[in-house]
Amino acid sequence: MIVFPQAKINLGLNVVERRPDGYHNLETVFYPVPIEDALEVTPMDDRFPSTTGCDLKVTNMAIEGDEARNLVVRAYHLLKAEFPSLVRVHINLFKAIPTQAGMGGGSSDGAAMLTLLNDMCRLGLSQQQLIDRAARLGADCPFFVMGRPAYAEGIGERLNPIDLDLKGWHLAVVRPDIPVPTKEAFTLIRPHRPQKNCLDIVRQPVDTWRDELVNDFEQSVFALHPEIGAVKQQLYDLGAVYAAMSGSGSAVFGLFRTKPELSATFADMFTAVKTL
Repeated sequence: MIVFPQAKINLGLNVVERRPDGYHNLETVFYPVPIEDALEVTPMDDRFPSTTGCDLKVTNMAIEGDEARNLVVRAYHLLKAEFPSLVRVHINLFKAIPTQAGMGGGSSDGAAMLTLLNDMCRLGLSQQQLIDRAARLGADCPFFVMGRPAYAEGIGERLNPIDLDLKGWHLAVVRPDIPVPTKEAFTLIRPHRPQKNCLDIVRQPVDTWRDELVNDFEQSVFALHPEIGAVKQQLYDLGAVYAAMSGSGSAVFGLFRTKPELSATFADMFTAVKTL
């Protein structure tokens, strides 16, 4: 069985307060975008030696870190603990969503793994039950189970679906070769509540977003990595109606009325142009 986990962008991201547990409460709008990984899961032959119940092969892009900590593997073991008879599997993950980009690629893969196993193995979990389990993998994972635009609060796990349609807009994504660790990005943030909630802003015409819709991570990340801030300005120079960094970066996106040409400007960076 094969599925195609989608990326996301953040339309506004406000870090409103630090929590007693050390995490931060956020306000943001998640929007799914058609930049996709491919996740294929096949049953493992009974004769295949495996002590973990699953193995993972990643292609197209390298992923740093221990394979056992990958959210796809963790999703498998989360369900295996609940359903001991869960079939052993081979996992093939083709990565096209850029990593360390603020686009939720790992979270999307983990959520897709839960949904895929639920369908393939006929576990009978409802969408809400999958969302509850996805929250145990990571704050962004529940959104990818839901798979539609949503306003998020808390650490990103409290979701309210919203009616937001950017159909017809051209989305350009540029990811400089500059990793921005999420933990580092949060250490530089000064939490505060914005004068206007991002949900109210995204309900306005896109033309108004440039002056009002803010990602709080940009100030500190651009100060550390001016090259990322330069990408945002270059997208505006190319005609973007709105541009911003997604999540804690380093991917920057722009919304265009007409399809932009990125290759000459961003020749040495990951780029993608999609029509929403």
